[in-house]
Amino acid sequence: MPTKFVQQFRQRLSDALATVDLDSGKALNKCIGVYAFYDYDGEPIYVGQTWEDFGTRVGRHLRGQRTDTLAYRILDPFEVAEMELYPAEDARGLSKAEKTAAIDALEYSVYVRAIEGSKYHAILNEKIPPVSPRVALPRAYRFSLVGDDAREEREHPDVRIARRAETLARVAAVAHERGEVSSGLRRVIVIQAVRLADLAAARLAFAEGRPRPSAGAIDVRELVGSVMAEFVDDESTDDGLDT
Repeated sequence: MPTKFVQQFRQRLSDALATVDLDSGKALNKCIGVYAFYDYDGEPIYVGQTWEDFGTRVGRHLRGQRTDTLAYRILDPFEVAEMELYPAEDARGLSKAEKTAAIDALEYSVYVRAIEGSKYHAILNEKIPPVSPRVALPRAYRFSLVGDDAREEREHPDVRIARRAETLARVAAVAHERGEVSSGLRRVIVIQAVRLADLAAARLAFAEGRPRPSAGAIDVRELVGSVMAEFVDDESTDDGLDT
């Protein structure tokens, strides 16, 4: 049997996906579109798209089923406290080329919004979405996936530092073991290291009774370059349904 936390997390996820999209009249678990994940600080951590449906793709991410993002240890499902869904059912009936352009534009627009809202101005996407014109975002649905009773333990800094360090070690091990990986995966290692350093520094500051270091204490752009477009045309390790 799953732990009580896992049971509650999955139930909240199921309840969220059962919500009806007011524009299409369909349950979100049957909608295509773009999704975003947020951590316990409300910090955006990942943006993806799906041509399957939210129920299938988001379910695989957050229920621990296989996705390339999980296989490469990029995303820790237990660091996801909230998700936001942007249905794009109006694109379902388009031609493949038109649908690709529409979903790519929506994904890039959500990605840019996430970057703008991030204290690090970077998130954990291995592959930056295709650069597209920014579009007006459709009605979005944001859900908390962690109840107040479980949140107190899960969001404790020491728990998160240990978990984040483990995630960093795993993704670094993937790079070491496979030898040849995308530069995007190596960018993720740097961003995850920045996230770990920031959280650990905040814990130290609290212990010493001084203010938390400012978000600008680490210059992420200096460390990883631009996160608005791929620097080189890396071969993607994804399956084409999610970026």
